[in-house]
Amino acid sequence: MSPPPGSSLAEARAWLDGHVNLEATAGDTEGLSLQPMRSLLAALGEPHADYPAVHITGTNGKGSVATMVAALAEAWGMTVGTYASPHVERINERMSVGGTPIGDEDLAEVLHHLRLVEGYVIAGGTGVIAGGTGVTAGGTGVTSGGEGPVPSWFELVTAAAFRWFADVAVDLAVVEVGKLGRYDATNVVNSRVGVITNIGRDHTDGRPGWERAVMEEKAGILHDQAVAVLGPMAPELVAIAQQESPRELLVAGRHFELEENRPAVGGRVVTVRTPRARYEDVYVSLFGAHQGDNAALALTAFEALVDQELDESVLAGMGGVAIPARFEVVGRQPLVVIDGAHNPDGLAAAAATLAEQFSVLGTVTWVVGMMGDKDPDAMLAAIDTSDARCDRVVGCAPDWPRALPAAAVAAAATNRGIDAEIAGQVGEAVDRALALSADEDAVVIAGSLYTAGAARLHMLSGNS
Repeated sequence: MSPPPGSSLAEARAWLDGHVNLEATAGDTEGLSLQPMRSLLAALGEPHADYPAVHITGTNGKGSVATMVAALAEAWGMTVGTYASPHVERINERMSVGGTPIGDEDLAEVLHHLRLVEGYVIAGGTGVIAGGTGVTAGGTGVTSGGEGPVPSWFELVTAAAFRWFADVAVDLAVVEVGKLGRYDATNVVNSRVGVITNIGRDHTDGRPGWERAVMEEKAGILHDQAVAVLGPMAPELVAIAQQESPRELLVAGRHFELEENRPAVGGRVVTVRTPRARYEDVYVSLFGAHQGDNAALALTAFEALVDQELDESVLAGMGGVAIPARFEVVGRQPLVVIDGAHNPDGLAAAAATLAEQFSVLGTVTWVVGMMGDKDPDAMLAAIDTSDARCDRVVGCAPDWPRALPAAAVAAAATNRGIDAEIAGQVGEAVDRALALSADEDAVVIAGSLYTAGAARLHMLSGNS
């Protein structure tokens, strides 16, 4: 169904943005349910049932593993839809086919369709229980005087992606979980492989037992008809995954292993042993030792999906992977890197990549903007653990409701004995860092994907 005359993406976005967005307000799992999401998809004709999926969760590395799995699938000859969150610059990036984000016209059309369907669902047209209050990840449980809950921003965007993938007739969907797992709006897909990259403290209160609590939520994406692929983790966490009774359980260090992981020009070269083969000297076009671990997960997951050994032509797909804002080099003199690291583990990985793969003769300036739920001291301390240099910090605040004030970032740097300055907007911070840098220096922009996205848009649009 096409939008009516005069309808535009701007109008569709205005409607969408009128819904509660818990990506901006971050909640817990209490009282959550997938029923509203199932009702919304039922009204759309169950589009998510039209194709198999690889479903990916974990604290860090989801986006990289998803992109690698998609690259392998495309090299295999599949038409692949990829769903990711959050976006770096534009909402279109969240859903892509063959690496190309959805176009404005198609996005406007699918959102218009959802706008019509939403009223039907709220009125109880798909069997939603009257007065129901269940919500999904990103759900609200808010009613609008009808029978069912109003879908959330994240539910609607997820449904839009699944509907578009069906319209395009993809062979495979590679779906990245939002912030949760069991109760994430994505956890309705026809999953053939479920991946848990790792378990970290991000979005938790850090109380005793937090690892188990996080794993119990993440493990909810594992199903008895799907193979489970787990990154390196403690045996007690593996046991939680086993309780979900996946069809097969493949654990890093036990069933597959990253045997070699060394830097190369423009990325890494890895050797990975999987249940079916040993893949030697596979080139991965991403920087950082952590991408070796992600490559091992991706190779194992895709091998499990197709249930056979991968040949050289498929492995070559790993050499063409590019991910915006994942240690993305956008300048050379000075070296300028944009990384969406948003927690201490991610920031430590970015810093370690800088130390291992780049020789910086001059000073290193970090432009840092983060969310209010982050500890700026812990984030900056993560740089120290990698032996990377941090000669100066320019604190900033991304344009997002939960952003940490720039002054708090600068204060944390000063308390650690690091020279610090404050800049309001991300673009101002980037410009200031570049003004302070010579050709032999480096500027690293990190702390949040929202910071990375704003910086990328600022630089690549020619404003710096």
